[in-house]
Amino acid sequence: MLPLYACDTNRRNAEEGGDTPADTTATRQQQGSALEAFGIQLWTVKEHMAKDPRETLRQLASYGYTQIESFEGQQGMFWGMSNREFKSYMDELNMALVASHCNVKEGLEAKAAQAAEIGMAYLIDPYEGAQKSLDDYRRMADRFNQYGEICRKNGLRFAYHNHEYTFVEQEGQIPQNILLENTDPALVDFELDMYWIGVGGMDAAQHLQEHKGRYKLGHVKDRLRDAAPDEKNASTELGTGSVNYSSLLAQAKASGMEYFFVEQERFDAGTSLQSSEKNAAFMKSLRI
Repeated sequence: MLPLYACDTNRRNAEEGGDTPADTTATRQQQGSALEAFGIQLWTVKEHMAKDPRETLRQLASYGYTQIESFEGQQGMFWGMSNREFKSYMDELNMALVASHCNVKEGLEAKAAQAAEIGMAYLIDPYEGAQKSLDDYRRMADRFNQYGEICRKNGLRFAYHNHEYTFVEQEGQIPQNILLENTDPALVDFELDMYWIGVGGMDAAQHLQEHKGRYKLGHVKDRLRDAAPDEKNASTELGTGSVNYSSLLAQAKASGMEYFFVEQERFDAGTSLQSSEKNAAFMKSLRI
């Protein structure tokens, strides 16, 4: 099964001298409706956040981001502020801290209480690493159910963010499906990284359709058109790569996705803030 970016008609049309990506994007954007809200994963601007979190957040708000997904770095999920201080600053910027990636293996009870206190919706496990067997993935699912119960009793949700390895066939099965089948939907949601599923060789739109209601959050990240299939560090600015997000986000929304977070990890044409501004403009212009 080819990933969505591998069968992007925009790329084929451009190579054959037909509509350019800009032409076809403009045509698509005349149809459908705009996203009601979108956010950004702060990993995208981690260097700026480390130097001046308040100014970086102010800049992101000025670009049009209204939602934030944080991560637990050296300064914690709240970037050196208390949870209430961070929430207060978000309110000043008319932004919402929806979720955070964090180390769920240590102090999850306390982290869940802090997150719930300021109205966050999710704590997310960002990475587990490839497992040696499907039984290891089943044990991972059991842990996710336990994390989900801790979050539930504190008043928020738990989710898992994928990389490519859970979409690479192992022992004749797709590990991500093992996780989906062995977790309780009442306790565990999933965040689909729409870049990494493609690197793993799966079609994101089809997977979303097959698992409606399980993916409540998503990472919106484009892929360089000329990237080799096995190239992992190939993200680029939205609208310049090979992922047809007008189509993919329409399917994501129809399948129950509620939160859309821009993410970019490679910057070939400027700073991460400059790319984030362009990505916000793309998200605002998108029609699905």
